[in-house]
Amino acid sequence: MKIGTTDFGDFPVILAPMEDVTDPPFRIICREMGASAVITEFIAADGLVRDAGKSIKKMDFVEGERPVGIQIFGNKVDAMVNAAIVAANTKPDFIDLNFGCPVRKIVNKGGGAALLQDIPLLIAITEGVVKAVNIPVTVKTRLGWDEKSKVIVDLSEKLQDIGIAAITIHGRTRAQMYSGTSDWELIGVVKNNQRMHIPVIGNGDIVDGPSALNARNQYGVDGIMIGRAAVGNPWLFRDIKHYITTGEALPSPTINERVSVCARHLTESIIWKGELTALLEIRRHYSHYFKGLPDFKPYRMKLMLAKSAQEIFYLLTDIENNYKGITENTGS
Repeated sequence: MKIGTTDFGDFPVILAPMEDVTDPPFRIICREMGASAVITEFIAADGLVRDAGKSIKKMDFVEGERPVGIQIFGNKVDAMVNAAIVAANTKPDFIDLNFGCPVRKIVNKGGGAALLQDIPLLIAITEGVVKAVNIPVTVKTRLGWDEKSKVIVDLSEKLQDIGIAAITIHGRTRAQMYSGTSDWELIGVVKNNQRMHIPVIGNGDIVDGPSALNARNQYGVDGIMIGRAAVGNPWLFRDIKHYITTGEALPSPTINERVSVCARHLTESIIWKGELTALLEIRRHYSHYFKGLPDFKPYRMKLMLAKSAQEIFYLLTDIENNYKGITENTGS
């Protein structure tokens, strides 16, 4: 699969953008574990236009992350165009437009999935960005705003016609948020539409090798994007690729592997964003890094309540010693 001139490989497995998750430390780990490409946390267009420090920092990436995309969101044509120009100057492999985030604080500001209620504006933003930059522009969106307005088939055609290089579709409406199941049948309709010729990437409920293989074989998508299932589980990319190639599941990571990757993740996060922020943001990963270990709740609580990195590293050493030899299923 290619986006522009960049080859993502056969049936790429891509790390989805997630706020306070897909920062450089986690993206690098996921790439090393087999992610075919990664995307930054979503960045507010207004922040880039104002040259806000936090927004600018979110665009940072290293060469080892490539292929890498920068995702931006907003609801004003001028701001999105100017933000895309700023992002393009950092030379990512592509710019991704966020028309799918369902989170209230984004939607209430008219960004993300809110634009599924104003298709003309969504189209105008996309067309403006495509014309303004000389690198590929992609779109990530949902089926529609709600059950009565699943516009994705027609929308995909329109977006393709104005020049996007690929589209990622999360198989839920905004009204669903993350509840229910992802509608892969409708994603398949988009992919198998004879008018579509750009890559169609599917997203939603891909949690292991069998679900990934089913997405490819049954619905014909060109690749898949994984979000929540990758949190604290970077091995998922390696596992999916191995399963698709061989039909066999890899053994779960050992306790040594889990502790080592978790410790590295925290160490790099501290370097990247400082100890306090790193300690807060890595908390969402702990349950997943150590999923399946028996009687782990006391350790999880200690990890969540730890006040310093030194305390975390001590706990990780204790966990490794106590669970040595145990390789319970991580659910990957």
